[in-house]
Amino acid sequence: MMNTSLQPLFQAIAQTQNESELRGAMMAKLGKYFAATRWGLSFLDQLPTIDENSPLMLKLAVSLDHNPVLRYLVERHAAVHEEMILPRGVWQSICPRADHGHVMVGPIVNQGQLVGGIAFTRHCDAPAFNTDNLTDLSALSLHLSTRLAELRSNPISGLTGSEVASLVETRLTPREMQIAELVAQGLTNAEIGTALWITEHTVKQALKRMFRKLKVSSRAELVARLAKSGQTLAAS
Repeated sequence: MMNTSLQPLFQAIAQTQNESELRGAMMAKLGKYFAATRWGLSFLDQLPTIDENSPLMLKLAVSLDHNPVLRYLVERHAAVHEEMILPRGVWQSICPRADHGHVMVGPIVNQGQLVGGIAFTRHCDAPAFNTDNLTDLSALSLHLSTRLAELRSNPISGLTGSEVASLVETRLTPREMQIAELVAQGLTNAEIGTALWITEHTVKQALKRMFRKLKVSSRAELVARLAKSGQTLAAS
């Protein structure tokens, strides 16, 4: 039988207006539901770049060789907690942080691809996550994945045209608008760089910032977002 206490959470997920609300108020509700010490909703396209200057703990946390819980999530797109795949106590040797003494993660998927994950941790002195927790997380991950897909397909739902125009105008610089106009014309990053007398790398970094500002994940979404805002684009 379906856990009826999940129904209000399903409804709350469906009513979220943006990704920020999913990360904030919604995740706080889920953290309380699972009696978690810490919680988080992360998207792969928004993770920090890992390089030789990154902290060792961060490198290990995102290493599929070092982190078997993350590896299970990536390989199977399924919810998992540490005692499901490891002998009791082994996780503490992998992640020594006391507030990460127990960990449970679930997938956020879209069109067959893993696009993010939802994670909860408990203090090492607290009870470990169990099968019921895992079943509930699997159901919640499905609803979160569905809502995220809806938000990303219509990222400005609920805003008036003037509100969206104001939002775009305040978030994009004149140079970024130039780049957006050339993206709308179908130019490649290299061609945009040549047209604006900047490097291809500069174009790539600018696009990353623009995607992040406007909460889009592709060039097509960027153009659609700006066109709907009322901005004048060369391709419109």
